[in-house]
Amino acid sequence: MAEPVRMCVGCRTHAPKRELIRIVRTPAGEVVADAKGKLPGRGAYICRKAECLEKARKSRALERMLEVTIAPEAYASLAEAVERADG
Repeated sequence: MAEPVRMCVGCRTHAPKRELIRIVRTPAGEVVADAKGKLPGRGAYICRKAECLEKARKSRALERMLEVTIAPEAYASLAEAVERADG
């Protein structure tokens, strides 16, 4: 069976789901990186590159996909998660 493919909201390229980071808006309204891909809530995917997160932040694509306003502190924690995944 073929591996699922998802689109990065930053650069809009398609990649296998396992190569991307899932960002989730939890039922409580928090925005967090979902390392295991199993958290409940609305999700969006982003590449493991800081540039993609920055593009998504500037274009507000992540906010539109998750239907929530994302605080600067949440972007900082997402940037840390992307950095850990990239390194």
